[in-house]
Amino acid sequence: MAGSIDLGKSIDWQSELSESLADCPGTLLNPRRTEWDSSWRGEADFLPFREQVEWELAAMEAADRIAFYFAPDSQAPVTLMELGLAARTGKALVCCPAGYWRKGNVDVVCARYGVATVGSLPELGEAIRAYINGVKV
Repeated sequence: MAGSIDLGKSIDWQSELSESLADCPGTLLNPRRTEWDSSWRGEADFLPFREQVEWELAAMEAADRIAFYFAPDSQAPVTLMELGLAARTGKALVCCPAGYWRKGNVDVVCARYGVATVGSLPELGEAIRAYINGVKV
């Protein structure tokens, strides 16, 4: 899962998505950490921060699919960067609802690189479920 967290201020969409897929086989890699401390420096030489970023990058590389969620009330600049990294991999599945401040950019990137998109969090869960069941999404 990749998407809006905003240092813990965004809705916990990861839990909602996880609950909707609880009966499915597989493993969800969730970057949201309850022990995250928003006062930590976002600098490469600050070990807890660097470990988190390295974990997220490794998780994206290891994943069969990467579910992106761009919360309308979030700017999510890191998620935009992560989508840029994943757009050409064939792994991305994007939920970018109306109201996200850079929805146009996300839509153009997804269209250009053939990334499947949905408009809501429930639709993202349905698309992941379809993928698990062998339906091309």
